[in-house]
Amino acid sequence: QVQLVESGGGLVQAGGSLRLSCAASGRTFSRNGIGWFRQAPGKEREFVGAISASDGSTYYTDAGKGRFIISRNNAENTVYLQMNSLKPEDTAVYYCAANEFDWRSSYYYNKLGSWGQGTQVTVSS
Repeated sequence: QVQLVESGGGLVQAGGSLRLSCAASGRTFSRNGIGWFRQAPGKEREFVGAISASDGSTYYTDAGKGRFIISRNNAENTVYLQMNSLKPEDTAVYYCAANEFDWRSSYYYNKLGSWGQGTQVTVSS
C-alpha cells in the first residue's frame, strides 16, 4: 500500500503557474503509476493525467493536455504536477492517486487506487 500526501496548492491569478507535489511513502511506490485528478465544487472528479512507474511515460486527458506537465522522481518518492497558464476553471481540489494495475486507467485508480487527501487550487480572474 502506498500513502500519498499532496502539497503546493494555493491561490494564483489567471495566467500564473503552480507546481503540485505528491509525496509517497511505502516500499511499492516505484511500481505504481501515479494519476492526478481534480474535483471542482458541484462537479464529478476528473482525470487530468498520469505517469507510468516503469519509464516515466505520461498520459494526459483533455483536461491536462497542453498546459500541465507530470513528472516523477523515484529517488525522492515524489510526483509533480506543473500547471501553467492557469484559468479560473482550473479551480478545484487536486488529488494524486496510485495504482499498480494500469497507470492510464481512471477505472483502476478509482476502484483499487490509494489516494491522497487533496490540495486546493484557486485561480482568480
